[in-house]
Amino acid sequence: MAFGISVYPGLDNTPAENVSLIRRAARLGITRLFTSLHIPEHDKAAFADELHSILDAALAARLDLIADVTPESANILGLPACTPEAFHAFGIHTLRLDDGFTASDIAAFTRSKTGARIQLNASAISEELLAELSKTGADVSRLEALHNFYPRTGTGLSVHALMEKTALIHRFGVRVGAFVPTLDGKKRAPLFDGLPTAELHRNCSVDLAARHLAALGLDDIFLSDSLPTDGELTALANATPNLVALRAVPAVKNDAVRRLLDAPFTARPDEARDAVRAIESRTRAKELDFPLLPENTEDRPFGAVTLDNIDYLRYAGELQIIKRPQPADPRTNVIAHIRKEERFLISCIRPGSKFRILLDE
Repeated sequence: MAFGISVYPGLDNTPAENVSLIRRAARLGITRLFTSLHIPEHDKAAFADELHSILDAALAARLDLIADVTPESANILGLPACTPEAFHAFGIHTLRLDDGFTASDIAAFTRSKTGARIQLNASAISEELLAELSKTGADVSRLEALHNFYPRTGTGLSVHALMEKTALIHRFGVRVGAFVPTLDGKKRAPLFDGLPTAELHRNCSVDLAARHLAALGLDDIFLSDSLPTDGELTALANATPNLVALRAVPAVKNDAVRRLLDAPFTARPDEARDAVRAIESRTRAKELDFPLLPENTEDRPFGAVTLDNIDYLRYAGELQIIKRPQPADPRTNVIAHIRKEERFLISCIRPGSKFRILLDE
């Protein structure tokens, strides 16, 4: 998994803020930088100078700069043609192609001798286009896809649409990225409503939105807004691929619980109707010499994290996340509750999925 930030020349930030953001991101291990060459609101007089400073800073920080382009972008930069060769000479080696390019254009771009990487618009892609690219000899090893972000409230993708498009593209062996917005930092002009790919993330923390995209199997996650906070950059860089990480409030004061939860679990392949069942918990409880005495054997609502105690005999040590409310059972301890705002992540845990419970302090 790779992580990226976004910088927009001629819009919002000062050149110094943009350079500082690039350097801070690079120090955290963030390796990609997205920009757009066709934002109507940017300051045209400042655009070229600021783009050059961004290119220089990205090169110095060893960030891969991705430029969102249309066929008119070459004119904006004074380039002779809208080709990978012309952009490569300018210092841009990865192109995200917006409207106006045919399948033949895209296929030809992937065969450029510059070695340019070509990104497709993941949100608008079709199976027909992917099939046409195969027919026209596109070099799939040079292809990527990146979802749109949506400045206007109420227009972001549904999670279903995001997953459907991502699964389609993955079937063709192409990596897929998406955007999360800032919550605590500076939102991008002109609407200042955040720039999420999924509408669900518009008012989410970067931490939660990035963990959700990681759980859904996205390959790249970008912060889309103008100036995220240091905490948001760190949260982005800490997302773990293909892991459903859920924050929870402890229901017992027991240091042994924290030791038990200090590593990921795997959901059983035979999916239960009422609960997510962890494969490793019984063995881990034995290895840690976990005290399995009855404790807090209360009702088990949706989102409860439970641990079977010694009275459950051979099931002692089994950890579950409750999907359907269940009554209290003296054989089962309730050790934590998934935070209310994070319970939607439970649906991301599929048979064989890795998941982890992150207890609040």
